[in-house]
Amino acid sequence: SVGVVLAAVLIIPIRGGFTVAANNVGTVYFSENIRLNHAAVNPLFSFLESATHNEDFASQYRFMDDAEAMALFSKMTYTARRDTTDNVITERPEHVVIVVLESFSRLIMDIPNVTPQLNKLCGEGLYFTNFHANSFRTDRGLVSILSGYPAQPTMSLMKYPAKTNQLYSIARSLGKAGYDTRYVYGGDANFTNMRSYLMATGFNRIVSEEDYDARLRTGKWGVNDEELFKRALQEMDMKRPSLSVIQTPSSPEPYDVPMHVLDDERLNAFHYTDHCLGDFVSKLRQRPEWAKTLLVVVPDHLGCYPKDIDNFQLYRYQIPMVMLGGVVRDPQHVDTMASQHDLAATLLGMMGIDHSEFTFSKDILDPRSPHFAFFTVPDAVGMVTEDNAVIYDNVSGKTMLNTGRRRGSNLRPAQAYLQKLYDDISRR
Repeated sequence: SVGVVLAAVLIIPIRGGFTVAANNVGTVYFSENIRLNHAAVNPLFSFLESATHNEDFASQYRFMDDAEAMALFSKMTYTARRDTTDNVITERPEHVVIVVLESFSRLIMDIPNVTPQLNKLCGEGLYFTNFHANSFRTDRGLVSILSGYPAQPTMSLMKYPAKTNQLYSIARSLGKAGYDTRYVYGGDANFTNMRSYLMATGFNRIVSEEDYDARLRTGKWGVNDEELFKRALQEMDMKRPSLSVIQTPSSPEPYDVPMHVLDDERLNAFHYTDHCLGDFVSKLRQRPEWAKTLLVVVPDHLGCYPKDIDNFQLYRYQIPMVMLGGVVRDPQHVDTMASQHDLAATLLGMMGIDHSEFTFSKDILDPRSPHFAFFTVPDAVGMVTEDNAVIYDNVSGKTMLNTGRRRGSNLRPAQAYLQKLYDDISRR
């Protein structure tokens, strides 16, 4: 009947159209004032959102009593500000640029001709050689990178605006220090509630696919990386201290990039993004502001390659991170064990900015800080130190990976860390 057809058609506007992102709370966010954003949300939609996201996090991942968990957890945190007199940078940067590379990993860097630009950059700055992704998805990776907050095995904190509204972040910390903050993306910022998270955590300006000419949106995920970096350079006027975060969209499936150099479509997509990154850095170097700039290049997670990814192998989490720019004192390799959520404390520590509220983030360059990598995937948790690498499957209750000279030594600490993470989530 006509009524059935009309009802079916109404599913499209209810969902929010044909884009990759369905309607969510962040779709209507428009202001830096969170109260105004809350007022813009339809009350019924808000109720349904709350009802479907009302979980008892405090009861999840209970491996031990709280006293034991707290004792182990306290050995894995350190948030004091370090002495920056012997710093790896010459001065506090006026401009911080963070490029988040979609799906890149250490693995593809070892394949000839795939990432020549990134490999070159790693020799020109601070190259963190034992760096790890916190998770397997972009929404988890972004929260880890920008808020110094570890990823969770079976949920994404970004999808819980009530939890992220007061979450600390690099953008909020630099905003308080007088930096203008912007996020430049080529895709849909409403995907996985990204817009609400970015606005709640201190970004003044968000550029997404709707801000580009419709003719430029040629891929599934929006504009290609060439147009993204072109727009990023336009947005970076650098008339005042600034933080610019740039997220690339071109390298994941369906690998529809405008450059065809390698036969493997996945590796070809990575090569294209790498080419665009190299061009962007070259143009950034030509600006006089480069002398006052710190550029951070970091992937969100390993993805797409190899085709059959094994969640219980370390390569799944190994990614590069490099810091370069005019303020970097000397190129060097930093071999300290670390994760994405350690970037926040490390960056703020380098800049002499307090990071004591970043409970989980550790300053990689501070020798007093405990150094380890932590990561999660559905439904497993892992931890790596110089002595032991362990991955534990929460579903089967089995240890899936256990290597190193002190086998098994990281299992209880990893479980305690995950347990205290969920305690923290439940309080937010």
